[in-house]
Amino acid sequence: MPENLFRVLSLDGGGAKGFYTLGVLREIEALIGCPIHERFNLIFGTSTGSIIGALLALGKPVPDILNLYKEHVPTVMQKKAPDEKSEALAALSAIVFGDAKFEEVKTNIGVVATRWVEERPMIFKANIVQAHGMKATFAPGFGVPIGEAVQASCSAYPFFNRKIVVTEKDERVELIDGGFCANNPTLYAIADATVAMKIPPESIRVVSLGVGTYPPKPLSKLSLDYWKRKSPGVQLLQKTLEINTQSMEQLRAILYKHIQTIRINQSFSEPTMATDLFEHDLDKLNVLTQRGAQSYGEREEELKSYLL
Repeated sequence: MPENLFRVLSLDGGGAKGFYTLGVLREIEALIGCPIHERFNLIFGTSTGSIIGALLALGKPVPDILNLYKEHVPTVMQKKAPDEKSEALAALSAIVFGDAKFEEVKTNIGVVATRWVEERPMIFKANIVQAHGMKATFAPGFGVPIGEAVQASCSAYPFFNRKIVVTEKDERVELIDGGFCANNPTLYAIADATVAMKIPPESIRVVSLGVGTYPPKPLSKLSLDYWKRKSPGVQLLQKTLEINTQSMEQLRAILYKHIQTIRINQSFSEPTMATDLFEHDLDKLNVLTQRGAQSYGEREEELKSYLL
């Protein structure tokens, strides 16, 4: 395989279902025999994908990220009120990222969030070569710490509070989950590679990882009435994000069919696989990891042609 390939890794949002993504990535890392950041030139992530992507870009091995997920994600997801969920997410960010800056990443990165007021994307990037304009005032991550950018990307409103960040320009920006604009960030990643970074399309190889699709969790009458009163509902939020995911994938297949892409996002129909983005049963989450590994196995030979 030519050494001049430009490899892109794109990681979907999906809350706790990121355990599926980690199952795929654990196998990929074992395949290539080196840290993910050494093989991929650009990593984009939304929501849970932004946590995983940022940690990969900082040099964390996949098994270490999986252990962090096992230890902390169920704690965040089992919280009930938005304040509690946001506080738990902030605590997780402090543990995982500390005061890490975008200048510290070891490969190019994109963390996707959504501007609440302007209703458009805000993508945190580390390298000026990814900028599509305003290069004179470019600051890695807009001057925002990685942990705060990731919190913003994960703030699935209204179940989490909106996240306010302060940029290098001393601008206060109110943000919500990146999944509202690009739960599948592959299009944004390809745009960076082809337009901003000017990589020839024939040199690009994209690995786009979803979180899997599953039957909805059954709700008791009591809990259904509660969510109807308090919010649009978990199932509505999840459906919104999944529609976004599939729409972005369909556009990618139309607009960038000439760019070689492997998309891994298997669907599961068994009732035992019923879950949602707020899953906190560790046994179920471990099953998602196993299913991710199995999904990898079905595409292993194609992945070898991209990565070895």
